[in-house]
Amino acid sequence: MKRVAAVDLGASSGRVMLGEVGPHVLELRELNRFWNGPVRLRGTLHWDILHLYRSILEGLRSAGSIDSLGIDSWAVDYGLLDASGRLLGNPVHYRDARTDGVMDQVLQKIPATDLYAATGLQQLPFNTIYQLAVDSLAGASSLLMIPDLLGYWLTGELGVERTNASTTQLYDVRARDWSDELISRMGLPRRLFPELREPGDVVGRVLPDETGLAPEISVIAVGSHDTASAVVAVPAAGDRFAYISSGTWSLVGLELDAPVLTDEARAENFTNEGGVDGRIRFLRNVMGLWILQECQRIWGDDDVAGLLRAAAEAPPFAVLIDPDAPEFLAPGNMPSRIDEHCRATGQEPPRSRGAVVRCILESLALAYRRTLRSAQSLADREVDVLHVIGGGSQNELLCQLTADACGVPVLAGPVEASALGNVLVQARALGEPFPDLRAMRALVRSTHSLRRYDPQGKPADWDAAESRMFGTR
Repeated sequence: MKRVAAVDLGASSGRVMLGEVGPHVLELRELNRFWNGPVRLRGTLHWDILHLYRSILEGLRSAGSIDSLGIDSWAVDYGLLDASGRLLGNPVHYRDARTDGVMDQVLQKIPATDLYAATGLQQLPFNTIYQLAVDSLAGASSLLMIPDLLGYWLTGELGVERTNASTTQLYDVRARDWSDELISRMGLPRRLFPELREPGDVVGRVLPDETGLAPEISVIAVGSHDTASAVVAVPAAGDRFAYISSGTWSLVGLELDAPVLTDEARAENFTNEGGVDGRIRFLRNVMGLWILQECQRIWGDDDVAGLLRAAAEAPPFAVLIDPDAPEFLAPGNMPSRIDEHCRATGQEPPRSRGAVVRCILESLALAYRRTLRSAQSLADREVDVLHVIGGGSQNELLCQLTADACGVPVLAGPVEASALGNVLVQARALGEPFPDLRAMRALVRSTHSLRRYDPQGKPADWDAAESRMFGTR
């Protein structure tokens, strides 16, 4: 039996989980769950990275005897170290406004076709390349993605894991290495970009004096982009599946053997991110449950079950929004923004909280439908089942609406997919006999309950709703 700790950091909360893996066993136990959110300081939105580090240590110190630990987190954000290894500033949050308009400026220097041909990455205004374009690099010696920064503090070892490197838009997706050409064309110092690691590589052993942890504990690189770890734990029985990693963001896509770098894929804004075992996560970001979370914050209402009951009773397709519209990206008064979006698109805004939630969830389901159909067409891959993993898999109304909209069965679960994928990669590195991802997924399937949602309702209603929604863009 392997005992490992998974540090899994999402955009709104973090957790340290104890995982036990053995023949027919895959179990998780929560050791510490903690808040993670932006801190605004003198006009800039930061991550509270020291709070995260302290909370991680608190969880790890309560784990008892463990063989190893691994860290995954959201993508694109980073810390800069000086030559002595000191952090030069608190990492900036990807939702900060510092990159407003930067993408257009960079694309005047490097055409979008050149960027996509090398990186295969979706154009998002907060990609690492655009953050670096406006960051102060004076005195910077190394760039570390968030999991690698935390791993450095635990071990003293520098390096960047590939799945998160692939989200920077400075990584060559075919060569599976940093793109020296793009780094040069951006005028960035090559010294910033450390050696790359594979999921399963041993980063190093923890520093006991610094951390208070046992010195024999190894830190193992996992799929350090949380979606890469989550996709490891998709409980698929074959290859004809799609997935939605559903949380603050929704990552909707397929798992492929090779990137899709066509002009059509670029025009549809699909991304080719690195996955575990060299696989490609061909997907598109959809805004996700962030919009609902911000509504709840403004309302001061944490009764998710009550809001979903009210949404289920609200009239269908009364109001639709484009969840990926730029006005929904930054923190703020989301109910007011929905109101303004509806008026701008000639719709009467929703008047009750239930109607607002219904609007959000139906709009997300339509965005999933459009994305899934595009992914299948672009990759020439048909799917028989859609796996919804992560926290959003608990949202029964959204799962049913997703099945109805997409016209395929939805299998919901597991909830803690990122932590499970993190644990499985560590266990294999420690000697568990997982020859491939199929074996890992078979263990997830045999040890975790899934809920099935079959399509209901009239497909023509969703056709009409999709026409309405995307006709307002």
